Amino acid sequence: MEARAIIAAKRDGKALTQAQLDWFATGLASGAVSDAQAGAFAMAVLLNGLDGDERVALTRAMRDSGEVLDWDLPGPVLDKHSTGGVGDAVSLVLAPALAVAGAFVPMISGRGLGHTGGTLDKLEAISGYRTDLDAAALACVTRDVGCAITGAGARLAPADRRLYAVRDVTATVESLDLITASILSKKLAAGLDGLVLDVKCGSGAFMVDEDAAHALARCLVDGAKGAGCPARALITDMNEPLARSAGNALEVANVIGLLTGAEVDARLWDVTVALGGEALALGGLAADAEAGAARIAEILSSGAAAERFARMVAAQGGPTDLLEAPDRHLARAPVVAEATAGTRGFVTAIDTRALGAAVVALGGGRRVETDRIDPAVGLDNLAGIGTSVAPDTPLALVHAADAASAEAAVATLRAAYTIGPVPEEPADLIRARIA
Repeated sequence: MEARAIIAAKRDGKALTQAQLDWFATGLASGAVSDAQAGAFAMAVLLNGLDGDERVALTRAMRDSGEVLDWDLPGPVLDKHSTGGVGDAVSLVLAPALAVAGAFVPMISGRGLGHTGGTLDKLEAISGYRTDLDAAALACVTRDVGCAITGAGARLAPADRRLYAVRDVTATVESLDLITASILSKKLAAGLDGLVLDVKCGSGAFMVDEDAAHALARCLVDGAKGAGCPARALITDMNEPLARSAGNALEVANVIGLLTGAEVDARLWDVTVALGGEALALGGLAADAEAGAARIAEILSSGAAAERFARMVAAQGGPTDLLEAPDRHLARAPVVAEATAGTRGFVTAIDTRALGAAVVALGGGRRVETDRIDPAVGLDNLAGIGTSVAPDTPLALVHAADAASAEAAVATLRAAYTIGPVPEEPADLIRARIA
């Protein structure tokens, strides 16, 4: 086999075999396939697509291009993946809750992408927290604590790392087939017994259209099953931020408030409980999703998930007193400004993507890969759809490094919120379930 023949076959609309895709993924990982060839392959897939069998074969090939973790634990190995949104800190709440319920959660997570926040960026807002665990350290923390959240090491799905970087500069990111294989290859390399997927749709999601979200959810569930991992997906609303905070340290503080019961964020709570219910049912730890959701809610209410989160943070190099003294370990911005409504009425719509972009502009995300993140900046106390406002009602608090960036963010927020005379009902938070 050689790269040109495989690229030409897909260029001409022919189906690729498992052996061909295995060879190509191995070449991506080893460097035998050049960047030019990787880009040509990605464009051929974008233009001609993969059928279901090819999609599963590519997922397996990229998963097996590096190390695949193997576990011997007294409980199911479960994980969750989100397609990205604004204020989405579910992973920080769900991983410890699943661990309390008897699952083991070696969560391989990523950084912010575009206007969406990244789980690793949030956790790195905690002083000392390590997101670079190697396979041995990941296994140790997962076994001892029940959960760990880290980045993908160099040995997990290296073919995806190569192909992902090439897609970013060759206008092939949008391929549903490549998105599916990319997401699943990293997750399945963690040796999972079950995977639950949170596919976002709405103004703050990559998949704005609900039909597109359904198509991605179907591909992900079928792809995971085809590769031997039971999976389910929920399509959830991202027409407004999932939580009342957006920004790394602010979201961690919000999570601590939810876990300790100091302040429950209803949307974040509800999505976490729903995804947790599906995960427990997949892992055989609950009779069905409804029973699983009730168990997750009980764990969150009891404070057991808070204690497990604290153990995970400490095991990964963070402070031992984060829950008791979060202000000591989470950075705070020097400038806090109110973004007031400026008129009377009700919040009827939110350009959620614009809110995510505002966080990036404040320094809470990256425009290019080399940008350094300011963990302290972001938005807090975000008003949701249906909120009644007067001219001086804050739509949000802007946390900024200086007055000029705060002023710019305030202007962005006011433009992102639509205020109308009649209240609108928020969209259903859980749109659909794909099994």
